[in-house]
Amino acid sequence: MGIFNKIKNTFSNATKVSRIKMITDRGNGFYAWDGKLYKSDIVRACIRPRVKAIGKLIPKHIRNGPDGMKINPEPYIRFLLEEPNPYMSGQMLQEKVATQLALNSNAFILIIRDENGYPTELYPIPCLTAEAIYDKSGNLYLKFYYRNGRTGIFPYSDIIHLRDDYNDNDIFGDPPGEALTSLMEVVGTIDQGMVKAIKNSGVIRWLLQFNQSLRPEDIEKNVKQFADTYLSIESDTFGVAGVDAKAEAKQIEPKDYVPNAAQTDRATERIYSFFNTNKKIVQSSYNEDEWTSYYEARIEPDAMQMSAEYTRKLFTRRERGFGNKIIFEASSLQYASMKTKLDLVQFVDRGMMTPNEVRAIMNLAPIEGGDTPIRRLDTAPVTEGENE
Repeated sequence: MGIFNKIKNTFSNATKVSRIKMITDRGNGFYAWDGKLYKSDIVRACIRPRVKAIGKLIPKHIRNGPDGMKINPEPYIRFLLEEPNPYMSGQMLQEKVATQLALNSNAFILIIRDENGYPTELYPIPCLTAEAIYDKSGNLYLKFYYRNGRTGIFPYSDIIHLRDDYNDNDIFGDPPGEALTSLMEVVGTIDQGMVKAIKNSGVIRWLLQFNQSLRPEDIEKNVKQFADTYLSIESDTFGVAGVDAKAEAKQIEPKDYVPNAAQTDRATERIYSFFNTNKKIVQSSYNEDEWTSYYEARIEPDAMQMSAEYTRKLFTRRERGFGNKIIFEASSLQYASMKTKLDLVQFVDRGMMTPNEVRAIMNLAPIEGGDTPIRRLDTAPVTEGENE
């Protein structure tokens, strides 16, 4: 409770500097950007490849010191990255914050530290609103408003903050809601038109016009008899109809509204462009070069930002001075064609890759001793003018 009392006392004369509204998935009905962006199937399809790719990034603790580079030298950091809290794995945490980043241009991870200041747990913060506050000493805090009506205030130094579209605000990324409003309204209108078109398929298609006055119950009886006899697939006379002179059957062609395919495609393409993706990426029909382009344009910047922010918040300046950093690795070669993967085998006997690195790309389990570089010994430098 000490830290919370300290924070509470510190804010007696605090100054609020900025505030953002996060996009949530509350509410029912058709899309409206003030709460249902994630309910749009197009939006969810657009961000899913990015989210899954970020979830596959492998975090590592690297230490570059006088005695060389060490990978995961501290077990507590490795366990923190693999299992950030009791409720989720590292992959799940990365996917969750990637989703929030794509929807809100902001994602927050709270760092829980022990009494010695070492990080012990990481928790994503799914807030409705975030507010930046400076205390009397100029220290920055973030105040979060949660869905249950509660709030939380945490030092910015204990928040891993990921941002997209970092432009107007000094602290927060610009949320995509305003930019997407008009476009998503078009998509919502098209979706509603499709629903109405489907519902119109059940309107009246036949009209029985009787040549004499009948009681309402007799009209209903004759109409039901006509439908059961001639319009039911279970009827023996299905497809053939006959009426006597007391009634005339007329077929009515309903005028269904079908959204223009070109308009739908243009709206969808604009959403793809907004989320920096395309149809092939969304439908997993890309080739090797297309995925590489998407990876370099969309995933690599996220990996670099995550590496820098994790390093900055998990380590002190002194620890960073000793070469400690967090990196997020991913091999785009995992998406390469089988021919490209097989071509990598030649790099093993040249010492450029270890056997286990190639096996990982092939989705094979590592082997004992496979982390040691090897090279061929049947080659030697060519000596100019060497005698035969």
